[in-house]
Amino acid sequence: MEFVSVLGKVGNKDVEISTKIIAEQADGSVLVKIGDTVVLASAIMSSSPREDIDFFPLSVEYEERLYAAGKISGSRFVKREGRPTDQAILTGRLIDRSIRPLFPKNLRNDVQVILTVLSVDGENDSDIVAAIAASSALAISEIPFLGPIATFRISGAENQFIVNPTYNEQENSNFEVIVSVVDNKITMIETLAKEAKEEEIVKAFDLALKNSKDIISLQEELVKKIGKKKIETVKPSEDSEILKSVKELTDKKLNNAIFGTKKEIKEDLNDISDEIKEIFKDDKEKKNHALKLFDDLVHKEIRKSILEEDKRPDGRKLDQLRNITAEVGVLPRTHGSAIFKRGMTQSLTVTTLGSTADVQILDTMEEDSTKRYMHHYNFPPYSVGETKPLRAAGRREIGHGALAEKALINLVPSKEEFPYTIRVVSEILSSNGSTSMAATCASTLSLMDAGIPIKSPVAGISIGLVASEDEKSFKLLTDIAGLEDFSGDMDFKVAGTKDGITAIQMDTKLKGITFEILKEAIEKARIARLEILDIMLKVIPEPRKDLSKYAPRISKVTINPDKIRDVVGSGGKIINKIIEETGVEIDIEPDGTVMIFSNNPEANKKAVDWVERLTHEFKAGEVFDGKVTRVLDFGAMVEVLPGQEGLVHVSKLSKGFIKDIRTVVKVGDKMKVVVTEVDSEGRLNLQKIG
Repeated sequence: MEFVSVLGKVGNKDVEISTKIIAEQADGSVLVKIGDTVVLASAIMSSSPREDIDFFPLSVEYEERLYAAGKISGSRFVKREGRPTDQAILTGRLIDRSIRPLFPKNLRNDVQVILTVLSVDGENDSDIVAAIAASSALAISEIPFLGPIATFRISGAENQFIVNPTYNEQENSNFEVIVSVVDNKITMIETLAKEAKEEEIVKAFDLALKNSKDIISLQEELVKKIGKKKIETVKPSEDSEILKSVKELTDKKLNNAIFGTKKEIKEDLNDISDEIKEIFKDDKEKKNHALKLFDDLVHKEIRKSILEEDKRPDGRKLDQLRNITAEVGVLPRTHGSAIFKRGMTQSLTVTTLGSTADVQILDTMEEDSTKRYMHHYNFPPYSVGETKPLRAAGRREIGHGALAEKALINLVPSKEEFPYTIRVVSEILSSNGSTSMAATCASTLSLMDAGIPIKSPVAGISIGLVASEDEKSFKLLTDIAGLEDFSGDMDFKVAGTKDGITAIQMDTKLKGITFEILKEAIEKARIARLEILDIMLKVIPEPRKDLSKYAPRISKVTINPDKIRDVVGSGGKIINKIIEETGVEIDIEPDGTVMIFSNNPEANKKAVDWVERLTHEFKAGEVFDGKVTRVLDFGAMVEVLPGQEGLVHVSKLSKGFIKDIRTVVKVGDKMKVVVTEVDSEGRLNLQKIG
């Protein structure tokens, strides 16, 4: 392939999309460069569709390479990149969510997009570069992709907005919004905010739409130069006889199963599904086709009733929450615990406090840092009434945990205010829609139960959407349940406090959501959030004043940095002795901050006293009960604190003349002394009292 390049702008940044480095056997591949951050994208589709599946098998892999930042792994034994970091997984999910709605609904061929970060400059975030690269590679390929898309990060503070800010600009912002746009509609939103006002976020959405044309036009220019003709997909035919059989079977049962007086909607639908399986048990292909047609009928029935009658499966009004219950302090020995239940969705969330040594160390392509607040999310198979092998956390679990973490991270007290490492774990006990927002609500309650002084309580809600085929009419649904999520067009999750938004995540099955829909959804989420917060605060109105008796205690001692060596000792001798005799953990920072961590209050106090004695700044006039350690011809050395000696000159031992000092003092004698002077070298001069 000949070298082709197009140049344009993303915000005020130059962007280049080229075929300078090319994967020739991929269906589409490009190199995208912003600043000195460079990402290679390749897209490829299998030659034939998968059989016996009813979903689009898309995979997006975001590959970090340490060489991109001029780094070698910090691991002593493994220098090769291993499994993706959580951040790499989240970036892959972000791009997946941006492009997934833009493929034909009936596509069953495997499509894989691999994004390899080749260079990072520490200023331009590679996730935005990767999203543009993914879109470009798909756009020029023969894969039936309905893009291209534009993806932006927008930061804002006091109505000042920056498109694709640098890392430093992100740190100083009140919020950051990542938005993907196609045809003046939004396909994906990811937001982290510090209680941002709804109107600020809406302005950021509008700005993204207005800025999308340039980057989309740039990709379209590339397509004109090297784009391949798209493969046409053929809509699978429906077997009219099977459809007739399914309709006859479900004609009278379906409406009652979804909208009847019974609460076990899932159970009723499973009964009908079992009947279909029995009828077509001798023909696997027909059975699968019949089950797919049944699912389609369920979706159509739910969507029709919502659009035409404002009628939801569980009988709620469109803006009505499910029944909510909550409880705190549910586990006897944990540091904080809570259960939040909304309808049949239930999250048990547990908070654990640890020392500063328990922070997570991040050794990634773009940063070397630590993390002291973590939210982990578990989704066991029993939560949806299934049996599956238990595996390590997957992409979904990592994504949902990260969203709940975002919702609260800006409300957790700083290390200086509350010097603990905090781990929160949400166990989803039952799932029927919006488990990540239930985990967010339960996290707030659990943190407050643990006595962590969060700045403000956070609640989360999901707003759903059902739109007509022409998308001219639509209905928004507050607090979507599982069946509505399954049959609907959007999952718009919003978390925040009474004062503003802390996190947003939006996914859609449509080819984008209009600005008008998003504005209305933001407002409905605000109203619902405040209602949920009122319920939560009736359970626990503020963080507990005291930590659990089972929680560890951390004491903070500030010492002169020059005294650190006095605490550590030669080869760590002194600090190891303190740890051995008290059982505490000690962390010393270069600025002289000493953190002492222990589950035993008495041991903690003993260690604090020990450190304070070792680093005591002596002043003239202080009185001590000392012990003679050495006797010299000209005076006695007296230990006033552990490891701290001072000299009592022979003339300061008595008012009278002493001919032989050893006749009046010996090693081991107890002696009350006063500090008379601290000389320029820090040596103590003492005088005996009495």
